[in-house]
Amino acid sequence: MRPRFRSSPTGRLSRNTWATGALAALLTLAMASPAAPRGAGQAAPPTASYEVSGPRTAAQRTAVAATGASVDAVRPRSVTITADGAQAERIRRMGYRVTRLPGPPDRSDGSDDKARSPFDFPPGDEQYHTYAEATAEIDADIAAHPSLMSKQVIGKSYEGRDIVAVRVANDAVRTAAAKPEVLFTHHQHAREHLTVEMALYLLKEFGTEYGTDPRVTKLIDSRVIWIVPDVNPDGGEYDIATGTYRSWRKNRQPNAGSNNRGTDLNRNWDYKWGCCGGSSGSTGSETYRGSGPASAPEVKVVADFVRSRVVDGKQRIKAAIDFHTYSELVLWPFGWTYSDTAPGMTQDDRDAFAAVGKSMAASNGYTPEQSSDLYITDGSIDDWLWGNQKVFAYTFEMYPDASGTGGGFYPPGSVIDRETARNREAVLQLLENADCMYRSIGKEQQYCSGSAS
Repeated sequence: MRPRFRSSPTGRLSRNTWATGALAALLTLAMASPAAPRGAGQAAPPTASYEVSGPRTAAQRTAVAATGASVDAVRPRSVTITADGAQAERIRRMGYRVTRLPGPPDRSDGSDDKARSPFDFPPGDEQYHTYAEATAEIDADIAAHPSLMSKQVIGKSYEGRDIVAVRVANDAVRTAAAKPEVLFTHHQHAREHLTVEMALYLLKEFGTEYGTDPRVTKLIDSRVIWIVPDVNPDGGEYDIATGTYRSWRKNRQPNAGSNNRGTDLNRNWDYKWGCCGGSSGSTGSETYRGSGPASAPEVKVVADFVRSRVVDGKQRIKAAIDFHTYSELVLWPFGWTYSDTAPGMTQDDRDAFAAVGKSMAASNGYTPEQSSDLYITDGSIDDWLWGNQKVFAYTFEMYPDASGTGGGFYPPGSVIDRETARNREAVLQLLENADCMYRSIGKEQQYCSGSAS
């Protein structure tokens, strides 16, 4: 297991009085000589992937992100970012060594019979599912298991594609109390295609193992599972629209007064939106937070769906995982503050998050930590789910690890089966804990009397 990326115990930025001043100084440097705002008729310059050698603390990584670059992977003494040339130069002026990395992998063998096809994955990655192929796979699973699965269109993407939620439950089995519900969301960031495969794996696993695996059967009988396989279908289709990978991250909605398209969906949620230097106000940035909270239609669709699960004043969804790539991490809130506890997060809340998170990480070999141990983010889904709805929400950063070896955002299709199945145990653990997350810290009687099991 890789080391957690905190400062030393005697100088932890998240816990010491000099943290605020250090962060302020770094942010001031990061914002020095800012690029002029891009107005109408100006589009963001091309981006590339870079290795930035030198950042070691969460505050230093936050300062790198404050340039508008996205921090894609964190290592003890360096980070991988996606940035345009101006952002990369600003980071160099912060005193770091910035090295451009190769673009997305090309696994084609160059033969004529494997010509690149538009709106499809590049040759060599045919195992991945396009939006249409994933839709067909989902419909086939539902048709094969109609007593367990159903689908509802919960809204539309900016370009009009269906965003769906698949419900997995056995309504023939009654419980004394309302069944706890668990939400799995996938593909907020367009280039993270492995997450859609994770959703398809879960549907296949739940369908085929029900009635065969006693553990899966018990969970489907006693839980309501919601799977949203593709939060950002427009971005995903755009990423493969030329038959090669474009390294696209955001959605595809236009931005007023600019030719730059797209909002970073995972900076657009209506909790601590834009509060804390964890997103960008520039439309050309990889982490552009949008014109306002939930201004991205895809975010509003999922947020409205979550709010619809409030019944008789109580949120039925108790736990959630939002799947991303890459770095092999299990993360929990908050992202907007370095503090373990904050308004809306008690010590018991934090301890329950950590206990279940560490247990899940022990099962899949990921590294468990609070989101802000990496760097500050604001407007993220996990912070919103917990801060606004009191849902125990985690982010899983899937394969590969932070080194990026294995394809970075574009691992080969040959690893899909292995890397999705790798999370089976963690998913089952969350489902088992969902009725009372505080059981993990021995406080079930205090918090969960009368809960369903």
